[in-house]
Amino acid sequence: MPIYEFYCPDCHMIFNFFSKSVNTSKRPLCPRCGRKKLERQVSSFSFGSRGGNNENTEDFPIDDRKMESAINVLANEAAKIGDNDVHGAVKLMRKFSDMTGMKFGNGIEHALGRLESGDDPDTIENEMGDLLEAEEPFTFPDAKGGKDIAQKRADPVKDDHLYEM
Repeated sequence: MPIYEFYCPDCHMIFNFFSKSVNTSKRPLCPRCGRKKLERQVSSFSFGSRGGNNENTEDFPIDDRKMESAINVLANEAAKIGDNDVHGAVKLMRKFSDMTGMKFGNGIEHALGRLESGDDPDTIENEMGDLLEAEEPFTFPDAKGGKDIAQKRADPVKDDHLYEM
């Protein structure tokens, strides 16, 4: 039974679907927003490795080892945060920023500050949701000490659930 990956540009997510037969033409609906005709993706296992290349690039100037280390440390800490622990989640996001050198965009920074001061997350989402979705989520320090480099767009989130096609 093959597994197909599809990307939803509206949700900016990748979803996995399994099929009981090979089907290269069927396109499922997005399980999150219902968008028709998701974009078929090439599975990540088929991409070549960068061979341990840790050089910074203009699009994503973060050292691979630094990023991997930060993700491993933070994954363990994230498992300890409760579903409703807003302050713990904000603290984790700040730690991620510190460990990687990535800075949050102005809107996200403002939203984090409001969360830290006790504002209701739903109120922030209602007031700032469109702004946050339109904004570049991260900026990266310029290696030459100049201004920050904005990332074009973060990689899509990958949904770990397996859906039936």
